[in-house]
Amino acid sequence: MRYLVMLTAMSVTIVYAGGATAQEGDATAGATVFKKCTACHVADSDKNKVGPSLNGLFGRTAGTHPGFNYSPAMKAAGAAGLVWDSASLREYLHDPKAKVKGTKMAFAGLKDETDITNLEAYLKQYSK
Repeated sequence: MRYLVMLTAMSVTIVYAGGATAQEGDATAGATVFKKCTACHVADSDKNKVGPSLNGLFGRTAGTHPGFNYSPAMKAAGAAGLVWDSASLREYLHDPKAKVKGTKMAFAGLKDETDITNLEAYLKQYSK
């Protein structure tokens, strides 16, 4: 019983180094994860590269960043109601081609939940 209480308490108060909770992520660690994305994306400015700028991503309808030539699949996903929030981004980052069939993004996805959480924290800095 004591072990169960301790595990329950630990699961509620899990804290990463630097004080970020598991749900919040660590933006500094997310910057490291984002290095995998920098060949195609930027987040700290509103400039498109091979991929669209991720500046202001949260709350944006998929396939709508001005000046970027999205795939028909991404435009259709946006037209069907895909808006980037925590849940939709997590699903997309796990397997982009499964979330948006026909996307032209070549990245295979991130499998590590912590990496995704930290990347989300990093991107949220630029979505205010």
